[in-house]
Amino acid sequence: MRFPSKEIVERVRREYPAGTRVELIRMDDVQAPPVGTLGTVTGVDDTASLLVRWDNGSHLSVVYGEDVVRRLPVVRTVCYGKTDEWYSREEAERFFLRAMAMSEGSEQARYTKIYTELKMGKEFCTDEEGV
Repeated sequence: MRFPSKEIVERVRREYPAGTRVELIRMDDVQAPPVGTLGTVTGVDDTASLLVRWDNGSHLSVVYGEDVVRRLPVVRTVCYGKTDEWYSREEAERFFLRAMAMSEGSEQARYTKIYTELKMGKEFCTDEEGV
C-alpha cells in the first residue's frame, strides 16, 4: 500500500473534521458494519484513514483509497437561541411543520421562518430576523 502525501492527509482532515457524520457505502472487511450504517468521524490518522465511531458500536476505520463513505449533509437550525444539527432535511422539515401546526402568534412565526428557509434549501436556518 502506498501512503498518501501529506497534502492529501491534510485535505481529508479538512473535509472530514471530528464530528462529521458519514454513511458506509463499501468496506471490504469481514467485520465491516453493514452497508448503510451511519457513524461519526472522530479523527483522521496519518494514512488519511477516517477513525469512525459507528452507530452500531463498531470502531472500524475507513481506509483511504479502499473503503467508501458518503458525507451526510448537515442542516443547522437556531430556534430560541438553541442550535440543532439535522442530518436529514426531511426530518427537520417535519419537526418545524409540526411545530407550526401546534403553535400560534409569534411562536408560529418563528417556526414558519425556519420551515420556509428549510424548504428554500438553506443549510443554516434561524428564527432571528435579518439573518
